[in-house]
Amino acid sequence: MVSVRELVRNSLRMRPDRIVIGECRGGEALDMLQAMNTGHDGSLTTIHANSPRDALSRLETLVLMAGMDLPLKIVRQQISSAVDVIAQMSRLRDGTRKITAITEVAGMEGDVVVLSDIFKFNQTGVDVEGKILGQVKPTGIRPLFGPRLEAAGFKLGAEIFGATATDILLARQRR
Repeated sequence: MVSVRELVRNSLRMRPDRIVIGECRGGEALDMLQAMNTGHDGSLTTIHANSPRDALSRLETLVLMAGMDLPLKIVRQQISSAVDVIAQMSRLRDGTRKITAITEVAGMEGDVVVLSDIFKFNQTGVDVEGKILGQVKPTGIRPLFGPRLEAAGFKLGAEIFGATATDILLARQRR
């Protein structure tokens, strides 16, 4: 049997543009982080957790399960350097699954990884059949990775992040 860790390490020999792991559940999280920190941008994996903050805690635990004796601060620095965005999907009370948060990993302050919610699910009610109503709304925070998106050909207007017309005009005047 071939482990996910072996697959990740061997994939690096093939110089991939992207690395996708269906789900990190063990020590392969360390290999994934190391790959992401060596120029494999656009890599993707899933982790089961209750919130974006919990996803980072779980990722820390999985990395520590790799058997390397790494200090927690180093693990957090690796995570904050490698992970740009966490998309949280939750199962709601009505049984449906919805994106409930899009959160940017914005770096570190001291020993803490800084998170910024860019979009959050806003529940507006429940219909007569018990289905949860609502939509994902911008929080008004523009992500720090915006320039990297633009460099990759994705031009997102400020309005997508909830910026007001005044914010947009002020930003244009500063250019």
